[in-house]
Amino acid sequence: MPTFHVHVPAAPHQAPDPRLDRALRNAVLTGLVVVLLVPLARANTAWLGWLPLWLVGMPAAAWWALHRFRLPRWPGAGAAPAGRRRRGRGRGRAQARRRSRPAQRAGARAA
Repeated sequence: MPTFHVHVPAAPHQAPDPRLDRALRNAVLTGLVVVLLVPLARANTAWLGWLPLWLVGMPAAAWWALHRFRLPRWPGAGAAPAGRRRRGRGRGRAQARRRSRPAQRAGARAA
C-alpha cells in the first residue's frame, strides 16, 4: 500500500506579498461594484459564461488562495457552545464494544 505525505510549509504564518494582496482585493471590489451597478455584468454570455463568476468569484478564490485558504477568525469562535460536551480522545474512555449474541438453541428455527 502506498504511503502519502502531506507537505506542511515551514513557515505557516508567513504573510503574502502585499502588492499582490492589494491587487486581488481591488479586483474583487471592482468586480463586485461592476456586477452591482451594471446590469449587463450579471448576464450569461456564450463566450465567457456567467459573468459574475469571472468578475467576482474567480478573483475572490485567487485572493483566498493567496492567504492559503485560511478562514476568517470570528470573535468567540474558539469557545465551545454552551450545553454541548466535547468528546476528546485520551480522557480514559475506551471505545464501545459490541455485545456478543446469545447462543441459539439447537432446536430453535425461524418460521
